[in-house]
Amino acid sequence: MAENQIAALWRLDVGLREKTQWKMLYESAARADEVLCLNVEDLYPQDKRGKITAKGGATEWFHWQSGTAQLLPRLIARRTRGPLFLTDRKAPAGTPTLDVCPETGRARLSYRRAEEIFEENTRLLANPLASPDDIEDLDGWTLHRLRHSALTHDAEDGTSTPMLLARSRHASVRSLERYARPGVDSVARHVARTRPRCTPPHVNPSRTGLQDHPVAPLARISVTPDPGPSP
Repeated sequence: MAENQIAALWRLDVGLREKTQWKMLYESAARADEVLCLNVEDLYPQDKRGKITAKGGATEWFHWQSGTAQLLPRLIARRTRGPLFLTDRKAPAGTPTLDVCPETGRARLSYRRAEEIFEENTRLLANPLASPDDIEDLDGWTLHRLRHSALTHDAEDGTSTPMLLARSRHASVRSLERYARPGVDSVARHVARTRPRCTPPHVNPSRTGLQDHPVAPLARISVTPDPGPSP
């Protein structure tokens, strides 16, 4: 997703839950399933960070920015525990206790439903040349695109590889490559603003092979004057 598409995403007329969820996914570059498993007690709003249970059961930290920080207090309201992102209705009977808000009785928003909402609301953004009349036949974006886009935009802005690894929580550069891949326009901008490299004034002969072809110093070269035409 290009940056202008991200900007258009924020202008969509959607509810507070979706605005907060999408902002958090983009600003933190966290995985959608991790964010949807968050509980209110996992958040540290004053530090703009939270803890998540990553793959393998390890506890890891993720960080967000001002957009999420402004929305979170309204979403949480007075709740102190339970799932962060809730459905609009009471949890059906048999819902696991961990997925029910003890204060409102509503269930945790599922990944499937969150994905459906995002896909439905981004169909025209993903197909800018399509007519609104064809919206039912269009495909929107997946939630995973927010993480992918955030990491790519970081790479385009010059974020260092160690910081990208820390932010994405990838184990290796190889696994990060398909996420943080700057686009053609970004590479062109980078080349345009990069200072040209000049040839160094001193060349090390050992790196050029010149030691095998010595050149006489200028002081030792004798020049015979041209006598001119014979009389």
